[in-house]
Amino acid sequence: MERNTFIEPEFKEPLLETSLRPRTFSQYIGQEKIKKNLSILIQAASERNETIDHILFYGPPGLGKTTLANIIANEMGVHVKTTSGPAIERPGDLAAILTNLQEHDILFIDEIHRLSKSVEEVLYPAMEDFKLDIIIGKGPSARSIRLDIPHFTLIGATTKAGMLSSPLRDRFGFVAKLAFYSNNELLEILTHSATTLNTSIDKDAGIELARRSRGTPRITLRLLKRVRDWAQIHKSDSITKSIVDETLDALGVDNLGLDDHDKKLLMTIINKFNGGPVGLDTLAASTSEDANTIEDVVEPYLLQLGLIERTPRGRIATANAYKHLNIKHHKEDNTIIQESLF
Repeated sequence: MERNTFIEPEFKEPLLETSLRPRTFSQYIGQEKIKKNLSILIQAASERNETIDHILFYGPPGLGKTTLANIIANEMGVHVKTTSGPAIERPGDLAAILTNLQEHDILFIDEIHRLSKSVEEVLYPAMEDFKLDIIIGKGPSARSIRLDIPHFTLIGATTKAGMLSSPLRDRFGFVAKLAFYSNNELLEILTHSATTLNTSIDKDAGIELARRSRGTPRITLRLLKRVRDWAQIHKSDSITKSIVDETLDALGVDNLGLDDHDKKLLMTIINKFNGGPVGLDTLAASTSEDANTIEDVVEPYLLQLGLIERTPRGRIATANAYKHLNIKHHKEDNTIIQESLF
């Protein structure tokens, strides 16, 4: 395969953010099974001088879907064009992007589940046959022409794989779900990132920070920057556990990594709805939060910890939620006694 000079992705980020992103699979920590399968996929396609299959990544936000897409482009030595589902409003927008790709280039579409149906229809022949159907003119004089486009790889990312239409989902040759990270993996990310940020972090501090990061590298890095700020202002040579505790307490992040929004959601279910069940829309209205934010950002981690349950009738706060919030629950009469909020 003819390898092009790698060019930075077209989306713009602060230099610091870019420097913290791994650029190769060897630098990427976690998701070992996915990395292994992708390495084989890339090596095999390179040996055959072919474009790699279309790839779909799905899972909660902040787990590295965009980073993986850029690593694939870097490993292949090709360009990557980055866009998102809502940004492609009309079939003409997609046509403009596809016709400007070069052979073996990668098109990365974030939030791909938000593509419109009319855009999807144009994408099908592009993915399967590398053809682009364009309608010229209007009314009786309208005619359709089919253009050849370069062989490209579509990488889609979504937090809602279930919202993808079956015809689109079935056209991806490789589908991978990104899982939450273990504390050890987050600790490794913290250690590497602290070095990149020209700071040091004690092992106990790193363990505590990883434990409160909700299994998500994006949150880990965000908290690391805030802890680094706190250490700098307090003239500390390194990040210690006491600094981590002080910083996260100030930010409202508790020992499980729950923030004020998480605790507000749990308290709403318990206090306003007697522990549930309560529907998503009702819960969103009661907490003044967007329903999509609750479903995509807040709930996955609460479900993983076993603090809430999804039932056909709605969300229910579990016994673990009562215990964590230090609230007694008398099941026999369905009443609660709140000893202390947190």
